[in-house]
Amino acid sequence: MIMPFSRPSPLASDLSLPPPYSLLAMREAVDPFAHAREIALSAGAGTLVWARRFHLAEFALVLEPEEPLALARRVVYAAGNALGDALSIHAPPLVDIALGWPDAIRIDGALVGGLRLAWPEGTPEDAVPAWLVLGATIRVIVMQAGEAGLRPLLGGLDEQGFEELNPGTLVEGFARTFLRETSLWAEEGFDAVRQNWLRRWRGEDTEILDDGDVLAGGTRRSLREALYTPSWLDPATGAFWI
Repeated sequence: MIMPFSRPSPLASDLSLPPPYSLLAMREAVDPFAHAREIALSAGAGTLVWARRFHLAEFALVLEPEEPLALARRVVYAAGNALGDALSIHAPPLVDIALGWPDAIRIDGALVGGLRLAWPEGTPEDAVPAWLVLGATIRVIVMQAGEAGLRPLLGGLDEQGFEELNPGTLVEGFARTFLRETSLWAEEGFDAVRQNWLRRWRGEDTEILDDGDVLAGGTRRSLREALYTPSWLDPATGAFWI
């Protein structure tokens, strides 16, 4: 079963989001991922917390799963597909948009951001969590000094030919493509999501197992363990890993 939305409510005017999303637009200084975790239980599924930043597309979405936590985490694959599709709509010709396991987004090899997933602390693996919070951050404009050639594995959309794409437009695009991806999951099962994700994978031969873990190079890797610490983000500094 896929992550259902519930309790639709009127949308704020900052972004144009389809039902059943409910937008909570915040000031630039707010961490939408942290704020969404704080309000998840009361806000309900479909609440999208967005920070108005001109250089980052940063938002978090509250979900209410119907599956036990061990399976509900697989939503990160659907979110990666949706974010890749949202970027593809605005991508220059021949630009490669790739997914890194389990949560990174790369464009022509340069890290531009990624996903995060949180759930209530202490939730047993076989229990349905009260909520999930899916976070996403994409660097739209590079703010740090230095030529791109000095940091070839770290970039922003502006350096990859997405000059006309603003953060709000990307968030709107994700909202639509995520609905499409979750509908596909509900209709055709997780295998459809899995195959879509693997089309954007550029690493070694990898098999995504039914519980979301992967087999790569003969080694099983845990999705649960991988999501504790984002592969693309330094939790101590908030900076992107290279």
